Amino acid sequence: MKFKLPNEALISLSHELQPVSTEALETNHQGRILAGTVTADRDSPAADVSAMDGYAIRMTQVQPEASLPVMGESAAGSPAPEMPSHGVLRIFTGAIVPQGCDAVIKREDTEELGSEIRLKLSPAEISEGQHIRRAGENATKGSTVLKPGIEINGAHKATMANFGCSTVAAFRPVRVTILTTGNEVGTFQQEAPMPWQLRDSNRESIATLLAARNWISIVSVEHCIDDRNQLHDTLADRLKTSDAILMTGGVSMGDYDYVPDVIRDLGGKVVFHGLPIRPGKPVLGAATNDGKLLLGLPGNPVSATIGCQRLGIPLLACMAGKSDWLPKAPVVQLANSGNKSIPLTWLRLAKLVDNGVAEPVITQGSGDLVSLGNSDGFVEVPPQQSGEGPWPFYAW
Repeated sequence: MKFKLPNEALISLSHELQPVSTEALETNHQGRILAGTVTADRDSPAADVSAMDGYAIRMTQVQPEASLPVMGESAAGSPAPEMPSHGVLRIFTGAIVPQGCDAVIKREDTEELGSEIRLKLSPAEISEGQHIRRAGENATKGSTVLKPGIEINGAHKATMANFGCSTVAAFRPVRVTILTTGNEVGTFQQEAPMPWQLRDSNRESIATLLAARNWISIVSVEHCIDDRNQLHDTLADRLKTSDAILMTGGVSMGDYDYVPDVIRDLGGKVVFHGLPIRPGKPVLGAATNDGKLLLGLPGNPVSATIGCQRLGIPLLACMAGKSDWLPKAPVVQLANSGNKSIPLTWLRLAKLVDNGVAEPVITQGSGDLVSLGNSDGFVEVPPQQSGEGPWPFYAW
């Protein structure tokens, strides 16, 4: 099947993937994917509370120029006192509104006269329920306050804490193997590689991108030379302990590009092999019969890094249980973009130069690690389009 745009290919492959199982999670929720709902264990607010610092008043006491005695106070963290039949109560933000109080008058709308206040507002400017937050207006007891599929962040943790939720059902992290290939690739620690040798930059870029997600667990990092049998045995073995394998190299049409054939030998269903994108056109996406991901990225480092960010991480997010897994990148204007367009989706390296503004990074091609290192991410320019955009921006 041919796809015109990256997201079309992602959606098609996602139908072949199996989400990971769930587990009960008591601590370290940050960055994990919620698998169950979080419900309110009580109304929020739990009672009527004041939205302002001011004075609790009955509507029967709202009279022009009337002086009203201050008969007590209601403070946050304490039960509400009895509402006086005449006079007002000083009340603070978040404090319980006593029964019988009809409205809260902001402190700045009063003239404070020691043990009395005088209203600066006319009766027409005061309404019943003014500056009172009603019990349950945020959420009622038993209602859903967080839905499954979210990546838990600090805001979610605040919601969980508010409703006494310390243990949640979460999807376990996706277990990923990173597999680089190629006779020319050595370890990145090599002090003096020969001119025909490359340090393994793909291993480092992909591992770093994946490690930033708490819902991913890197279980193995491997390298295979250009040998079909070794590649077959390595993939077969790593599939036993991995939910997904991300590979670099060996996916094109060369004599030593064994990845497509080996994936088919292992029963993998190839959903796409080649996408209309630059860089990264030879990329291969496949799934096993039991819903595991096999993603073959090109070996060129710019292609591999962009492909991991644009294709690999969304697919892993789908497997991790995220409900909103397709990327929603912020947009930027691309300064000094030029007028060139291509018949492919163009993933252009870019550097942020201001809020909402980026400019292209000059590059010599998919092997230019200097340009990759000088970029903050890439913009996605649709086929046959050019100019400043705005275009989606994918940050590293």
